[in-house]
Amino acid sequence: MKRYVSGLNQASACASGGLADGLFLVRVERIQYRWHRQKSFYALQFSVIEPISIAGNRLTARLSCSSKNLWKLNWFLRDFGYDPELLERNEIDDKSLVGLYGVVKISYSILNGTTVLDLDGFAPASCWERLLAGTENPVSHGVHESKADSKAAL
Repeated sequence: MKRYVSGLNQASACASGGLADGLFLVRVERIQYRWHRQKSFYALQFSVIEPISIAGNRLTARLSCSSKNLWKLNWFLRDFGYDPELLERNEIDDKSLVGLYGVVKISYSILNGTTVLDLDGFAPASCWERLLAGTENPVSHGVHESKADSKAAL
């Protein structure tokens, strides 16, 4: 039996389409709240705007909504220009997130044999040129750093 699977010949082994670790100027294409095994998270799909050479590629990642990870969700929302009034009221409107853009720092890790895209940092889109030139660190924009970031700084 033969089956036609659209896009199969263009798929790569890497879930991200072969994008390397680094900084990307992205736009939020889709966001969806999910609950899986008593863990809530936002599933995000970004479209790469810059670097121009890979514009249009998509990144898919998760942002946890657990109480110990809310700082990272807050960091993402602030740096991507989410409505401060809604944020102040602890409200997230999925529809208003689509179309927002900013900078993400990504890396990959392996979790239970699966390659996972990690969102390591965020910055406002206005910082893109300075970040590209290497004169600014996206971690400096966050109120909180991860334990690994603070150990690396020591």
